[in-house]
Amino acid sequence: MTGSARRTLGAVSPDDFERLAQLRRMQKIALALLVFMAIVFAVSFALQERYPWLGYVRAASEGGMVGGLADWFAVTALFRYPLGIRVPHTNLIAHKKDDIGEGLGNFIEENFLADDVVHDKLSVISGARAAGDWLQHERNAAHLCELASAAGLGILTVLDDSDVQELLEALARRHLLDPEWGPLSGRAVESVIDGAHHQTLIDIAADRLAAWLREHPQAFDRMVSARLPSWMPSVVDRFVDQRLHAEAVRWAEAVASDREHPFRIAAGRFLADFARDLQQDSALQSQLEHLKHEVFDSPRVRSLAAMVWDSAREALVTMLQDPQSDLRLRMLRAAQDLGARLREDATLQYKVDVWVMSVVEHLVERYRHDLASVVTETVQQWDAREAAEKIELQVGKDLQFIRINGTVVGSLAGVAIYAVANLLIAPLTA
Repeated sequence: MTGSARRTLGAVSPDDFERLAQLRRMQKIALALLVFMAIVFAVSFALQERYPWLGYVRAASEGGMVGGLADWFAVTALFRYPLGIRVPHTNLIAHKKDDIGEGLGNFIEENFLADDVVHDKLSVISGARAAGDWLQHERNAAHLCELASAAGLGILTVLDDSDVQELLEALARRHLLDPEWGPLSGRAVESVIDGAHHQTLIDIAADRLAAWLREHPQAFDRMVSARLPSWMPSVVDRFVDQRLHAEAVRWAEAVASDREHPFRIAAGRFLADFARDLQQDSALQSQLEHLKHEVFDSPRVRSLAAMVWDSAREALVTMLQDPQSDLRLRMLRAAQDLGARLREDATLQYKVDVWVMSVVEHLVERYRHDLASVVTETVQQWDAREAAEKIELQVGKDLQFIRINGTVVGSLAGVAIYAVANLLIAPLTA
């Protein structure tokens, strides 16, 4: 590390340089006080024979020098070798850096990440209500939507089309193609019959057929007349066409209006038999499986799936980029609605707070040691001198008060000892 770096103690931010300036100022004050004590001692020592009362001044200044020097040695020994002399048990922080890091990690783990501390802190914080209050402001909700949109755009940009298609195909095969469709389809048809939903389908089909027949008699006529012999007179053709057309319309209307119509009963029986065969007939099941794979393995179907993904991704990108798109506006309203619910619904607040507390407590319990080890490992990775300088930069200013206090206390102790010696001990030995 260079001399410039040592003088600045690794300061990098404006706050660091402010701490460094305060440290240097306090160092100058402590040094000036020590020099003052030295000057006073020299003067008083030289003149104490002529002026006996200066003995008290000499004792005070002598004690102040001793206290100041002792505390300077103690403070300096924490961070470096005093005067560069490798005195045992000095430069303590550099030598004990790893132990300090381990101690800090253990202290944080046992005192800040303890189960009761985390639980007590979380129990007094309503994170759900705070989140609701925050989301009530449209600017905050819009900022959250902006972040979510940016994340979505990032994901859509990073995703590779072929990877997405392979993933979708794998999911489709696992959940749609691999299971046998026969039994599942049979149960589905059974549920339709049990709920009489097929009757609704017959109603719709019969109504539509009757309406089509009434609106398109010529098309029906052509279908029937085309199958009569060519030698048949035209009057017979028209009679047959009209007769059969009227009967077809009447039949469709009867199916639509009569719940007990034979066609409805026959359709129900057919569907019931079909549902049973789908679940029990292995030949029908094999045919359905063959049809399933033939359809889904078709290149056209796979190409269609790729086109659907491309279109969906393009639409999503466009909507996420446009703040006024329907998707973004819906996201904003949803965020504000969620904020309102979190703010007003006490039950929802309780559920969210309990869920957050459970998750955080589980994470802390499981990763407590890992979280604390971040501090330990970070300190252990520091350079020894760098660690000493970082700590000195943070606490050095307060440690200079120890030097100042040591000088003052040393002076008081020196004059007190001198006074006791002269006033009490000296008369006894005279």
